[in-house]
Amino acid sequence: MKYKNYIFDLYGTLVDIHTEEDSELLWEKMTFLYGFYGAVYTPEELKTDFRELVAGKEADTHEAFPEIRIEEVFEALYAKKGVTADRELAVHTGQFFRILSMEYVKCYDGAKELLKGLRDAGGKVYLLSNAQGIFTEYELRLLGLTPYFDDIFISSEYGVKKPDPKFFELLMQKHGLNPEESIMIGNDMRCDIGGAKKVGLSTFYIHSNISPELKSEPVVDYILMEMNLAKVKEMLLVG
Repeated sequence: MKYKNYIFDLYGTLVDIHTEEDSELLWEKMTFLYGFYGAVYTPEELKTDFRELVAGKEADTHEAFPEIRIEEVFEALYAKKGVTADRELAVHTGQFFRILSMEYVKCYDGAKELLKGLRDAGGKVYLLSNAQGIFTEYELRLLGLTPYFDDIFISSEYGVKKPDPKFFELLMQKHGLNPEESIMIGNDMRCDIGGAKKVGLSTFYIHSNISPELKSEPVVDYILMEMNLAKVKEMLLVG
């Protein structure tokens, strides 16, 4: 086995997901929830205020690629209507939003077999995901993926996200990873592959159904232009 450490992206790499945050029904349902607690919005007002708060929090930082904690946005939406919401209510509101917006979430075929195979062969397996903890930690549990990782890094918990080298370095420093013994596997050339290269990691690009459009030929150590995690497993364990 060529590598000791395998760092995975999540959505579009191991997990297939589709969310729709522009749905009129979503924002209508969200106004019901806010209204139950005394924060009365129209659907359009709530959607507009939500997006403005997200943009404002992203701008209010010195990071090149900042990441916010989305529960703070849902809490602030209560506060705008004079309602004091504790963190538990803010988290549950955010999770209600996620469930309403999510059309499906599922593992790609072979995801668990890939992760198990790498660990059984003696590798360390890590997750490095641009995501929100109040969504992703629970989705990992739902999908049964949590036990397959030696550690999980979710960007909302660190205030920075890929492709910022700092996010990769936080994981590498915590576990003392040697870049020459480590590889990043992801479906996004800019966030996953570009960021990994800046810190000296080897790279494996998988083109999945939710990968951003490629603007040029990928320059990577490994490439697979289809979603086939059985093939990824074979390439990593043999190559």
